[in-house]
Amino acid sequence: MRYVDVILPLPLDGVFTYLLPDEMATKVSIGVRVLVPLGKSKTYTGIVLKVHDEQSGVSGIDYKEVMAVLDEHPVLLPSQLRLWQWISDYYMAPLGDVYKAALPSGLKAEDGWRPKTETYIGLCESYRSGRALHSALDMLKRSVRQQQVLMEFLTLTHWDSIDDNGPEQSIAEITREELMNVTHCSAAIVKQLTDKRILYTYEREVGRLNEGVGKILEKARKLNEPQQNAYNQVLFQFLKKDVVLLHGVTSSGKTEIYIHLIEQAIQKGRQVLYLLPEIALTVQMMERLRNVFGNRLGIYHSRYSDAERVEIWQKQLSDNPFDVILGARSSLFLPYKRLGLIIVDEEHETSFKQQDPAPRYHARSAAIVLAKMCKDCKVLLGTATPSMESYYNAQTGKYGYVQLMTRYKNIELPQIQVVDIKDLRRRKMMNGPFSPQLLAAMREAISSGRQVILFQNRRGFAPMIECRTCGWVPRCKNCDVSLTLHKNLEQLTCHYCGYTYTVPVKCPSCESTELRGRGYGTEKIEDSIRMLFPEAKVARMDLDTTRTRNAYERLIGDFSAGKTNVLIGTQMVSKGLDFGGVSVVGILDADSMLNYPDFRAYEHAFMMMAQVSGRAGRKGSRGLVLLQTRNADLPVIRQVVDNDYSAFYQMLSKERRAFRYPPYYHLLYVYLKHRSDEMVESASIYLGGILRQWFGDRVLGPDKPAVARIKTLSIRKMIIKLENGIDQQRVRTYLKKAQQQLQQDKKYGAVQIYYDVDPL
Repeated sequence: MRYVDVILPLPLDGVFTYLLPDEMATKVSIGVRVLVPLGKSKTYTGIVLKVHDEQSGVSGIDYKEVMAVLDEHPVLLPSQLRLWQWISDYYMAPLGDVYKAALPSGLKAEDGWRPKTETYIGLCESYRSGRALHSALDMLKRSVRQQQVLMEFLTLTHWDSIDDNGPEQSIAEITREELMNVTHCSAAIVKQLTDKRILYTYEREVGRLNEGVGKILEKARKLNEPQQNAYNQVLFQFLKKDVVLLHGVTSSGKTEIYIHLIEQAIQKGRQVLYLLPEIALTVQMMERLRNVFGNRLGIYHSRYSDAERVEIWQKQLSDNPFDVILGARSSLFLPYKRLGLIIVDEEHETSFKQQDPAPRYHARSAAIVLAKMCKDCKVLLGTATPSMESYYNAQTGKYGYVQLMTRYKNIELPQIQVVDIKDLRRRKMMNGPFSPQLLAAMREAISSGRQVILFQNRRGFAPMIECRTCGWVPRCKNCDVSLTLHKNLEQLTCHYCGYTYTVPVKCPSCESTELRGRGYGTEKIEDSIRMLFPEAKVARMDLDTTRTRNAYERLIGDFSAGKTNVLIGTQMVSKGLDFGGVSVVGILDADSMLNYPDFRAYEHAFMMMAQVSGRAGRKGSRGLVLLQTRNADLPVIRQVVDNDYSAFYQMLSKERRAFRYPPYYHLLYVYLKHRSDEMVESASIYLGGILRQWFGDRVLGPDKPAVARIKTLSIRKMIIKLENGIDQQRVRTYLKKAQQQLQQDKKYGAVQIYYDVDPL
């Protein structure tokens, strides 16, 4: 009798064993997909992990049979399966969760895959002439908002340049969501225009696979002397180390070094994986790499259609795979037959860490492990602001270390001017969140044809609304958080569970109508800037305005081309974007980052402020950064101004060592969840007692986290601080034993337990 151990896409530990019918024995090998039954009526697509003839030690098991073999050849390579198993083991996540994260939906039959589509807006045929368009605009004279939206639509799609000979340039397409984002209109306005048969909607599958075919390629630019020296040092370090940290200031030209390293790897017949933390960065980097590598470049991230991701997966398994893959963290899971180099750009970015759901892996760590599993594969970590862990590993000799401290064409780093808004508020000189210095700098930049970036790390219109009479604040019924006001959507939203609420007309507590927004989100900043600078073209870049791939491309394309004067954004705008025309950057509220209750707050704040400052003055004259804060005397502010990473690292190192934090210790968070707050409290105290028997004072808690209820589940958290060099395998064994001991008590059987290893 032959058996197969199968990984199923379920959040369950271990694998499932099935009986293999004789007629399938020759068709099955490790890494192929099989259709298997589970329970009375469900079927799943599983991945074969092992083929064997051993029954389990448990007698009387009635093994179910494999129903079908779905592949002639494996869809997973041995190195991929080894990576899956390492992620599952190290991050304490079920192998089924790794499977769900790694494989595109189209390769998992139980998802009922359908091509991902987006709704586009088109101009009805009867209005595709200059005369007809004028009549449509006349018809909407009494519907001013509809008229404005139609005019903006015509401009965005180039129909506004139409005459009897047709439009001056080819018609561009736009999604419904983009049109609503750009014009700040509601879905109702768009529907009114479609009901009048001026516009119509149509569905289109997202994504393209062959965008680089037939492109005339450019040669990689010649490296200048500092870049060439850094490039040579990286190659020299690779002779001794498998991982090298390239520490280069913003706008030093790290990307050109990457391109030359990619060329060298391809010449040796090897593949390259280029990892970026944000899809926005992928969109901008795509053009630079495609100009050099053409259709040898593949793009892979979650905004591509599932059909396209499956196609890329299959192409990587073929005899003619992409030589270079550019993508976000999920591109780690693609098949690579001859991987020789992994570039992790902006390696410090927290977006490389998967937060929810499991597996809560860090793409940087997983990339280093993947490289070890591939023969002679090297890893280059690139950043202007290294993470504490990577810098520590470079300083202690674990990684190679290369510096590039000269900006391209010797352009000076931007001047950073600290603005004490505490004093300005006292003197009533602030205009909302804007200091007089910032407004003056913006006015000068816009009038001289330069651009401005404003950084506010909070989306929505206002972080909360509040009753001015009694202080009532609306809170989510599912989570322990206040709701964020989104004015354009006319709703309150919970940023934890996604639940939306209607904005109340009056306070349910005291019936006052004095409800006001408190604080500033990116949406409110945008409204204020439109009022203060009516002549400026303003755009916003946050999670709400970039839900489609086209939206990223349009926002970045318009700003790069100078069509937008002011770009307002969350941390998305801090992440390595390359814009030549930016002369002023405004950091509106440094304190919201510095005062966050987390041991990494200063590290993240320093990185974000240094990175967003680096968007200024990349080409031409020196840029200006206005850093607004109420705590101008903090050492970290001075270190950002001086771009003194070394002093910042030394300051933080003393604290981290004294209080047993990374990079001197590993952290592991243990979370418990249950609908009953009393139950989760009791279970966490019991589990904490078990863990202390083994780990002693390394265990802190249990405590309520900052947000102690999410999606109706109450949460408790414990922190385990583990010194470097501790036996990680024994730690995980003890944790599993403790979990089993807790769940043997029927009272706690329904309590959910999960882990966050090396949390950010």
